[in-house]
Amino acid sequence: MSPKVNQNMPTPELISPRSARVAAARRLGRRNFRGKDRLFLAEGPQAVREAAGHRVGDVPTLVELFATLDAAERYADIVGEARAAGARIHLASEDVIADISTTVTPQGLVGVCRFLDTPFEDILAARPRLVAVLANVRDPGNAGTVLRCADAAGAEAVVLTDASVDLYNPKAVRASVGSHFHLPVAVGVPVERAVAGLKETGVRILAADGAGTDDLDDELDKGTMGGPTAWVFGNEAWGLPEETRALADAVVRVPIHGKAESLNLATAAAVCLYASARAQRASGGCRSVTES
Repeated sequence: MSPKVNQNMPTPELISPRSARVAAARRLGRRNFRGKDRLFLAEGPQAVREAAGHRVGDVPTLVELFATLDAAERYADIVGEARAAGARIHLASEDVIADISTTVTPQGLVGVCRFLDTPFEDILAARPRLVAVLANVRDPGNAGTVLRCADAAGAEAVVLTDASVDLYNPKAVRASVGSHFHLPVAVGVPVERAVAGLKETGVRILAADGAGTDDLDDELDKGTMGGPTAWVFGNEAWGLPEETRALADAVVRVPIHGKAESLNLATAAAVCLYASARAQRASGGCRSVTES
């Protein structure tokens, strides 16, 4: 039910800025508290809607929702979905939302969500056909954008190595635009373990590197990309170290046909993942993420 205010009903009570619930939500902007509580923030209507509809087994992901009166009216359907999922709903002033939020211009909805990362062993057991491995990726915006690209390309899993950024960093969550809730993500996996485990399940490992010896166009032309594939993407500034490249079956560069010096991480990841997705679909090998 929408909390719309009119002359015939009292103004709904707002949660106090000094509430313990507000303090608990505010501290989730810091990594150590996220790890301790195993909770993170999802901000804005798109992320909150995805969180409200997400479950891990029988456990709803969305725990609490803070909403301004205006946002609760504008997004009454989302508030209803959150309530149906069992989340506690708190009406809050704009100042409280600004205090909890990590954005410059909050959109009036902030959700508190349970961690949802997947054990790496479960990802291997599912025998994924397309995987993105983020090795030593430190920028949360890049990590979230690569996660979104992987989701859009139909990848079945993402792996963040132990040297990579926190999956639940607010910037990473915002950059993924809801993709956190769409596909399995394993975190804290040593790159050697990630590569070895994927190889054991028959996945070909391709390291994306601007100085790679193999050209992406040539790989496509040779017809070598139709099978199960994991792309390993490196640090934004220095790419992949030699010891990581040595683990791969091939080190592949995205060809630069114009005068640009290089591609940024997220753009290169999108090109590589879509190239694999196209090759796998052409060979009838990659199932749609919409299939049950």
